[in-house]
Amino acid sequence: MRILHTMIRVVDLEQSITFYTEILGMTLLRRKDYPEGKFTLAFVGYGNETDNSVIELTHNWDTKEYELGNAFGHIAIEVEDVYQACDRIKAAGGKVVREAGPMRHGSSILAFVEDPDGYMIELLSPERQD
Repeated sequence: MRILHTMIRVVDLEQSITFYTEILGMTLLRRKDYPEGKFTLAFVGYGNETDNSVIELTHNWDTKEYELGNAFGHIAIEVEDVYQACDRIKAAGGKVVREAGPMRHGSSILAFVEDPDGYMIELLSPERQD
């Protein structure tokens, strides 16, 4: 068994695809419209779906807003250098909501970025101790 993908609902699909591809450096792997169901699915990731877990962006055509709720936490991405990743993300127009630095009550270096729909993306260095 393996994890295939995580699905998140997005309001503006083009804006979300731009965020995940141009700001976080993922690749748009596939995209398909479902006119009868009035939704579009787009899959983004750092590698092909055969070998990697990816993110499914679901855009329901008639939905203008979502409530994120308080159960979902975040998506975590390992980056070579969290400080440099934050600088690149900010320079590309991304929103860093927790600057790079040590984890509170720990020593792992992390940061948090917010996507266009308010989902949190955690950036972690490869040298995690916590």
